Amino acid sequence: MLDWSVLLSIAPYNWSDIGIALLCGSIIGIERQLRGKPAGIRTSILIIVGTYLFIATSMSINSDMTDPSRIIGQVITGVGFLGAGVMLTRDGVVVGVTSAATIWVLAAIGVSIGIGHGVVAIKLSLFVIAVLTGIDFLEDSSSAMRRGVHQTYQDWFGRKKGRLFRRRKLNKTPKSD
Repeated sequence: MLDWSVLLSIAPYNWSDIGIALLCGSIIGIERQLRGKPAGIRTSILIIVGTYLFIATSMSINSDMTDPSRIIGQVITGVGFLGAGVMLTRDGVVVGVTSAATIWVLAAIGVSIGIGHGVVAIKLSLFVIAVLTGIDFLEDSSSAMRRGVHQTYQDWFGRKKGRLFRRRKLNKTPKSD
């Protein structure tokens, strides 16, 4: 006879933590996908679930000879490469930094779930959404928040009317003050 408990067991992991990872990844991923950002729903869920699996695995093999903090450090390094792949330079303007930082935070949320703090992970996911949407609201409502490097690519290109890029093509340097 088929034993369903054995079939559905995913020890040393548990379904509730995977459900929390799915929820947290969905919360942040939906916001990113609706804005057309590189790391959407699937990527967000997979980063959190993957990080959770690595941390839960390291916690399950914890002994005198193993150290789960080393796994956390390696996960952070690996996720840094994912974030670096999201950042681009377009016409001298670096884009994707917020998406890279979001990927880094997704991994931190996965670590939080992996060490047994699922409720905290949900709260942190809501906090991330508040930061992403709240700061964007402030930037849209105040022109002072859109100066310098905080301009959008379209704002930068439109306001400069291509002068910055034309100067670069002519290999000229700007006048110093």
